[in-house]
Amino acid sequence: MRRFGNAALLGNAAMKSEARKLAMLVMGCLAASSALAAYPERPIRMIVPSAAGGQPDTNSRLVAAELGKQIGQQIVVDNRPGASSSIGFEAIAKAQPDGYTIGYGGFPLATNRSLLARVPYDVNKDFRMVILTNISTNVIAISPAMPVTSVSELIVYARSRPDQLMFGSAGSGSTMHLSMELFKLMTDTRMVHVPYKGMPQVITEIVGGRLQLMSDNVTSVLPHVKAGRLRALGVTGARRIPLAPDIPTVAEAGVPGYEIVAWGGYMGPAGMPVAVVARLNAELNKVLASPAIREKWLALGIEPVGGTPERFTEHVRKETAKWSDVIKRAGIKGDY
Repeated sequence: MRRFGNAALLGNAAMKSEARKLAMLVMGCLAASSALAAYPERPIRMIVPSAAGGQPDTNSRLVAAELGKQIGQQIVVDNRPGASSSIGFEAIAKAQPDGYTIGYGGFPLATNRSLLARVPYDVNKDFRMVILTNISTNVIAISPAMPVTSVSELIVYARSRPDQLMFGSAGSGSTMHLSMELFKLMTDTRMVHVPYKGMPQVITEIVGGRLQLMSDNVTSVLPHVKAGRLRALGVTGARRIPLAPDIPTVAEAGVPGYEIVAWGGYMGPAGMPVAVVARLNAELNKVLASPAIREKWLALGIEPVGGTPERFTEHVRKETAKWSDVIKRAGIKGDY
């Protein structure tokens, strides 16, 4: 009997211990729920890994203003340029994962690991993706002095002149550069890459006859096309764009399967609570649907995207695999 009594006492103690654990869990859930209901209680820092005035900065300031109105808190843009966005990415990765620091993640998320000798973060482990916000296309354009009027004619012309045509970009590993490297790989052509500090210099060099072609974002290229300084051959995305519906895609103009777009979205450090990520995702989807964002972005050739955190995670994974292969095959090294 004594043996059974001891067993009963042990059973009661175990039940009390489990009850205490359950009570603590419930209290923790209630506290987390209360914290989420109050989130955000103070301003949110938005790290932008590029200099003020560039497209990522301009996009982010528009988003920050609209998001701040929705949630009733200030969104403070913090520019951290340098090292192909790695300085900003590292700052995002090392921030407290409490939802009060988020950051802009763009094309270098998919390319830096293949381009740079050292990357101070792991894209797969150090970030929690929140939302893919935007994509934009480039335009492949040439000097009007060239006897070429289409993508198919460019391919024939370039093949007959290996290493004689030169294209400019704003730096190794940029979308301006990689769009042409992908074109070379898919068309079996050989052209020479000449990096510059900025695309305005590239356009000046083409107009002056020292370069023959380039790829740049649509809003940069179209004014020069209309003025007759450049000739547009194809847009690099999967679809024609409303700003220039008469320009075919490179894929439909002679290179099936060709596609490259610039893109961006928002992420935070790994460890951000799932509920906070869900709240930010929902609010940012509302921002992208607002006329204040859609009308301004579409006028600049930028397409709002949106969707789930998982969509952004999968997008980064696919882009990383694609461009790692292109960078390796083309033997490209970054500038840092």
